[in-house]
Amino acid sequence: MIRRMCRLCYAPASSALQRRSFVALAGAAAAAPVLAQVDVGPPSKMRGLVPADEIEAASQQQYAQMMAEARQKGALAPDTYPQLQRLRAIANRLIPQSPRWNDRARSWRWEVNLIGSSQINAFCMPGGKIAFYTGLLDKLQLSDDEAAMVMGHEMAHALREHARARIAKEQGTGTLLSLGAQLLGLGQLGNVAANIGTQLITLRFSREDEIEADLVGLELGARGGYRPEASMSLWEKMGKASGGNQGPGFLSTHPTGPDRLARLSENVPKVQGLYQQAAAGR
Repeated sequence: MIRRMCRLCYAPASSALQRRSFVALAGAAAAAPVLAQVDVGPPSKMRGLVPADEIEAASQQQYAQMMAEARQKGALAPDTYPQLQRLRAIANRLIPQSPRWNDRARSWRWEVNLIGSSQINAFCMPGGKIAFYTGLLDKLQLSDDEAAMVMGHEMAHALREHARARIAKEQGTGTLLSLGAQLLGLGQLGNVAANIGTQLITLRFSREDEIEADLVGLELGARGGYRPEASMSLWEKMGKASGGNQGPGFLSTHPTGPDRLARLSENVPKVQGLYQQAAAGR
């Protein structure tokens, strides 16, 4: 099954911190300029060492295989399923915001599917291949705003090409990314990309990748007209769920804690203007 990709440390969220965060949010929101946006800096230069089209082709193949297996088991939601329609409606508001973070996203063949499983899980593979598990929606009772923040976070990993950069970093310490490989026209790099299909669903992202995904996802959601504060209530729910016996999956790789909530509370006011503008235009 899917394993997703975070190394932040588990820690319970402080109720006092939450109260302070929302007080600070209320005071700063009105001053947030409409064009404010989060600052995550440029994407990793390492991603350029692995061909994007190779990664995206491997992703498409792996995603298609996973959906076929889910369909065989009767676990793939049909197009008419209400929860799937809800997710696709959210995606329809987030996807138009994606090119500002990665121009390649304009040509991606985006897909959104829902898999029937008790797992608390979701992912977006390179090239815009999104899937949610029913356990995430049902066990956490996610609102549309919270589901949008999950989707935005996962889309951000794809838009910032974290998988592409991570593969380059993990493979690049050897000869594959050596000067000799580059002189050979990157042919060996192509072989790397051709063999990473299974890695795309087991790859672990760094703490820095997760910070970027939180903030880019926050802005994607705000620009789509979803309440930025939902990013905090989402991770509060995640923190509570992590105390139970959920098994491996999203919660084991996306742990929450006061650092994550504090960082989000600092950035929510920066995107309030974007949210208000989008909400007014709906």
